[in-house]
Amino acid sequence: LQPAVSVGNVGQLAVDLVISTLRMAKVGYFYTDCLVPMVGNNPYATSRENSLELSINAEVYSLPSKNLVVLQIRSPFIKNKYMPFCQSLLSWVESSKCARVILLSSIHAYERDDRQLLGTPLRYLLTPALEKAVEGRMQELKWKEMEKVAAYPGINDTEKVLHLPGGGITKLLFTESCSKGIQMAVLLKFCSEGDNIPDAFVLVNYLNEWLQLVRVKREIPDTASQWKVPSSWRLLFGNGLPPALF
Repeated sequence: LQPAVSVGNVGQLAVDLVISTLRMAKVGYFYTDCLVPMVGNNPYATSRENSLELSINAEVYSLPSKNLVVLQIRSPFIKNKYMPFCQSLLSWVESSKCARVILLSSIHAYERDDRQLLGTPLRYLLTPALEKAVEGRMQELKWKEMEKVAAYPGINDTEKVLHLPGGGITKLLFTESCSKGIQMAVLLKFCSEGDNIPDAFVLVNYLNEWLQLVRVKREIPDTASQWKVPSSWRLLFGNGLPPALF
């Protein structure tokens, strides 16, 4: 499971909720020169002691009981480094013998076409290698596959292409996985920049419908309460204004 660095950072926020709720253990780092370097305190701190641990731009978490490995990405990509990152990541996926990859992403809501304006803002994509295995399950869940759009609108409407505006590395990683025969699912949400915490809850609940990572308590209508918000989210919009200003 991993996020794309996409509009609103929705995938990264959703992955934060998974790691925090399942109390996943950090087992390593994904070393790459394709991401902007960064270092900070433990984003999932639960006490003063573990708050002093350092975190970097790409870290790996594991939960053996659910056969789950999570790669969290915390910084943007360096220009022209998308392809080297894809190659490095997919090489690691193959050498580690990962059964499948799930990419959480988001795309610009304002670029939806007429078909996408109605109904759910959630979509999915499956590589051919994964399609046979889970397509039936997606139909049971009544999920909608991401629509292809006309390559040349108004000129040639028969040629269709996959258009993921604001999705960052999503399209490249998906197409590379298709060509390499890697089992990958992409879960997407249409959204806009701003306070994207609600979008993260919607996306992680979408993921949970399929993977059942946490038990849904039917008697509790607020599905957001099933997820543990990490301590670092208190700083999503920076510190409060100093009273001395007034």
